[in-house]
Amino acid sequence: MPDKPAKQRLTEAAFALFEERGYDQTTVDDITDRAGVGRSTFFRAFRSKEDVIFPDHEVLLSAIEARLAGSDPRTATVAVTEASRLVLRHYVAEGDLALARYRLTRSVPALRAREIAGTRQYQRLFQEFVHRWMGGGEETALRAELMAAAVVTAHNHVLRRWLRGQTTDPEAAFDAAMADTVALFGNTGETETTVVAFRTGKDLSAVLPGLRKLLGDEGTLS
Repeated sequence: MPDKPAKQRLTEAAFALFEERGYDQTTVDDITDRAGVGRSTFFRAFRSKEDVIFPDHEVLLSAIEARLAGSDPRTATVAVTEASRLVLRHYVAEGDLALARYRLTRSVPALRAREIAGTRQYQRLFQEFVHRWMGGGEETALRAELMAAAVVTAHNHVLRRWLRGQTTDPEAAFDAAMADTVALFGNTGETETTVVAFRTGKDLSAVLPGLRKLLGDEGTLS
């Protein structure tokens, strides 16, 4: 344990003590004693005991914002999906810490409130991005809010199933959930493919030249 970075030692010590004694019964001094560091080291890493539970929240917000900022209207739904996937992968990579956090937020009201506030921050980022992508007008404000809420709900649904042991492949579950979510909103301005069906008694080779001329640069036939 002494070879680990101080922040990691503090996090592991805190979660272990929360499990052993309970969140409210564990003090900052208890955590620093278990981690083998001083109080000043603790407060350089965390602002409060509560912050130990959500140590990477601000980092994840920045990662989401950066992923969304790197997209354009043609790749907007991909950006929303991949930005949400960043959070899922982070929690899955945490393993036992994510499971311990889940147990704590279910049993400590203050931590549950903090978790909900954090979720709203994620949702606000998605809402602002989707609203800009849809044009930023009053007529799209509600649709953007609904889509952002659906994205966060889909992510949380998959994460909870993984935390409860109801899925062993959260990536596949996430892909399916996000596909359903994006489909709810239909065409949102990205490039789409048009399929034209027709019936003719003529040979296809006789029809193709006319179709190519009609489509011009807007489509290809092979």
